[in-house]
Amino acid sequence: MTTVSPPRRRPAWLLGPALVAGVAYLDPGNVATNMSAGAQFGYLLVWVVVLGNAMAWLIQYLSAKLGVVTGQSLAETLGRRIRSPWGRRLFWLQAELVAMATDVAEVIGGAVALWLLFDVPLVAGGIITGAVSMGLLWIQTRGGVRPFEFVIIALMAIITIGFTAGVIVGPPDVESAVAGLVPRFEGSGSVLLAASILGATVMPHAIYAHSALVRDRFAPDVEPDAAGPGRIPRLLRATRWDVTIALVVAGAVNLAILLLGAANLPGVPGTDSLEGAHAALEASLGGIIATVFAVGLLASGLASTSVGAYAGSEIMRGMLRVQIPMIVRRIVTLIPALVVLALGVDPTQALILSQVVLSFGIPFALVPLVALTAQRRTLGSHRNRWWTTGLGVAASAFLIALNAVLLWLTFAG
Repeated sequence: MTTVSPPRRRPAWLLGPALVAGVAYLDPGNVATNMSAGAQFGYLLVWVVVLGNAMAWLIQYLSAKLGVVTGQSLAETLGRRIRSPWGRRLFWLQAELVAMATDVAEVIGGAVALWLLFDVPLVAGGIITGAVSMGLLWIQTRGGVRPFEFVIIALMAIITIGFTAGVIVGPPDVESAVAGLVPRFEGSGSVLLAASILGATVMPHAIYAHSALVRDRFAPDVEPDAAGPGRIPRLLRATRWDVTIALVVAGAVNLAILLLGAANLPGVPGTDSLEGAHAALEASLGGIIATVFAVGLLASGLASTSVGAYAGSEIMRGMLRVQIPMIVRRIVTLIPALVVLALGVDPTQALILSQVVLSFGIPFALVPLVALTAQRRTLGSHRNRWWTTGLGVAASAFLIALNAVLLWLTFAG
């Protein structure tokens, strides 16, 4: 009797991890920065968003490739390579601080959205945001990888609608938008905003998270279709499509936010804050668009803080080989954001400071990633080609330099 093997599912079933990691590119900090860039400088910095997205594609692909080929996350790989216990602990500490800083920005974004939508006090909004993110993490720990992906992708769809609806109602000038693809600046203020956009584009926790997401997703016991002959080449092809789709969506939304500000809020003061951008949208395009924007902001805070908590848990497990329940970790990492809100710190200033902390962490994630994916002993025949490594080095050097400029301009100002 001939045994018929079950049909292999379509390659689309292998998509998903990059869309989850891509939520990091649509967090509240990105929203405020892109909106402010459009309102202050019109279409001038369109090229910055496009350039940042192109670099993000390469970096996220390298992160995913590391996870696919080695079956380990970036944090796990570094945890095994760093021999000194104190070296591991110090590396973990900086990565943990970066993850917590990211979480502060995302919880604040969710709290501000609840305040805008329902007049919920900021501290209560932070607690609600944290509680909902715990529910999302519970889905990941109890329900598995795929249900978590579906929920995050659904939130990403809400984010996309929330942040692009205004562009449909108040469309930008196409000719001016195309002219914005030509790289140029107008004064130190535009340089600062460009550095902020690019500095917030590639977030360290997204790099750690993506390598872990593909490891969890493509384990043979989780995804049987990911096993068998030709496994790695097939997964790498799917990963390239996955990263492309995720970054096209994230890049389009970020560009839409900038164009929304450029077309409808030119010269309007206060758009460098989330609440100011919401008020300006309400005055310019009406209450419905402002409400849709706030709903998108809420989805952004909920999705990004859940992915950030996942990344933080992976960093601890990989670097220290210590694993605590993700829900417990979520409660602990929620405390700094609630303290910031309780102290009455201006949410926008808190977002800016969190981006500064992120700037310190970028070299520690980017440099090892490019180095590891270029090594034969790490990826074997799947290591980077020379030009891929060259592009990775150039992107890393560029982002690190821009973040240094951002830090200097922030403290010098």
